[in-house]
Amino acid sequence: MGVDVGGQDAPWRRAAEEWFVQRLHEKGDFAAFVAHEPELGVVSSAVGTCDRHAPGPANLSGLHGHVFNISTDPRRRRLGYARACLDALLAWYRDETDVGVINLNATPDGLSLYHSLGFAAPRFPALQRLSHLPHSPPARRRSR
Repeated sequence: MGVDVGGQDAPWRRAAEEWFVQRLHEKGDFAAFVAHEPELGVVSSAVGTCDRHAPGPANLSGLHGHVFNISTDPRRRRLGYARACLDALLAWYRDETDVGVINLNATPDGLSLYHSLGFAAPRFPALQRLSHLPHSPPARRRSR
């Protein structure tokens, strides 16, 4: 998504591998679905987690799903692999969790797939701040 991923020895790769290995044992909060071809191995994937939030009027469980790592080998794009993986992940959310909201971050290449499966822009746009960036101190309240 526009970020330099570094080489095969980039430090994040080992940390990510350890994270995935741990999550594979958390059956209730994590799922990964892949498409495999004998010649190429894994050619597509869709991964999801469950995050606990406070319940609200539109999501009584407070459980949110987060979809990520949807990818397809460039040699196998437009063959339905990503759709099959994402369909399986959405079925997992529906059948095996109490998730009431599912979020994902889309690249332009995936928008038509996500729209076709019912994803839409949220009513309120998401904002993000990287925690390691300098910031201004919070404004002080005045006492009266």
